[in-house]
This record gives sequence, structure tokens and C-alpha cells, in this order.
Amino acid sequence: MEAETLALAQEIDFSMWGLFARATLTVKLVMIVLILASFWSWAITIQKLIAYRAARAEADAFDRAFWSGEPLDGLFEEIGPQPDGAAEKVFAAGMTEWRRSHRSDGGLIPGAQARIDRLMDVAIAKEAEGLQKGLPILATIGSTTPFIGLFGTVWGIMHSFIAIAEQQNTNLAVVAPGIAEALLATGLGLLAAIPAVIFYNKLSADSERIVGGYEAFADEFATILSRQLDA
Repeated sequence: MEAETLALAQEIDFSMWGLFARATLTVKLVMIVLILASFWSWAITIQKLIAYRAARAEADAFDRAFWSGEPLDGLFEEIGPQPDGAAEKVFAAGMTEWRRSHRSDGGLIPGAQARIDRLMDVAIAKEAEGLQKGLPILATIGSTTPFIGLFGTVWGIMHSFIAIAEQQNTNLAVVAPGIAEALLATGLGLLAAIPAVIFYNKLSADSERIVGGYEAFADEFATILSRQLDA
């Protein structure tokens, strides 16, 4: 009997595709959802890694230009009022309001400092929103896919027990395929969730550091303008 059971088990295809092909429709749908979620997670991760690298490079280049000693008006003329870079946008927001705050007689409209700070904060908030776009999706994938996989596992095991009851047979050739198919759903759920959680934490920290750099620059720039206002 044991030799017969072993022979039957060896004939079963336990490859990933074989397990998927034998799974019930519900478990197949669960697996497809998990695979799509994994691809979605990796697409967001790769796009964010590229975007954050470009943002850091742009901020470093602008920082060198800002502290090169070139007059602020000259730097503003070079980049224009609507630049592409995030750090440049923060600078342009402050410089635009600085120029608008000058009256025709050369004096400053009261409250210029507060308006400049507020506009730079708005520019930073917009850039922060763009940097963090997509991260909630990573968090959702990381938190929900294990439970989706668990649902597929529970459904697959339930179907296996039903098959056992119908066939009145509990040998390995009957039990093993159904259990393996069910556990594959949990494995796919973890495969989607673990990278999503890891990269969500990393990208969130990277985003905060980049935004912190923008805020530090805005404070330094506001200090420079404040000196000119006091003078």
C-alpha cells in the first residue's frame, strides 16, 4: 500500500504551474490577484527609487548653484518662475513673492516675510505630496496580501477536506495536492507582502529626508531674505 501511495504521489505534478492548474477557481483568482499585486508593488518601488534618486541629484545641483555666490536675482533669472526641479520650485516661490512684495517706490509691502514663508511651505507640501504618491498603495499591499493569501489557503484546504470526504480516502496522493495548492496561496501572499513592507519603510524614510532637505533650504533662504528686510 505504501509503495502504491508513493508511486501515485510521484506522478503528481507539484510544480508551481501544476499546483495552479489544479487549484479551484476561487484559489486561482486569489493567486492571480496576489501576482498582480506583487507586480504593482515592484513597479511602484522601481519608479520611486528612480524618482527619489533624481530628486536628490536635482537638490544637490541646485544647492551648489545657490551657494556658489551668484546673486539671487541672477539665479532666479536663470531658472525662471516655473522651473522643473522641486528645490528650484521652492526657491522660485520665495523669489516670486519677494519681487511682488516690492512697491513701485522700492519699499516693501508689510507682511512680506510671512507671505514668502507661506508660499514656500505650499511649494514644499506639493512636492511632498508628489514624492509620497503611491506609498499608500505599497502599505495596502503589504498589509492585505497575507490575509488574501490566507483566504485562498483556507478555501483550498476546505475544498481538500470535501474531496477527502467524497472519496473516503485519506492517503497521501489525495491529501497532498490539495494542501500544497492551498499553501501556495499563502506563499504568494507573503511574497507580495514582504517586499512591499520593506520598501514602504525605506521609501517613506527617503521621502521624509528629501522633504526635510527642502524645509531646511526654505529656512535658510528665509533667513537670507529676513536679513535683507531688516537692512
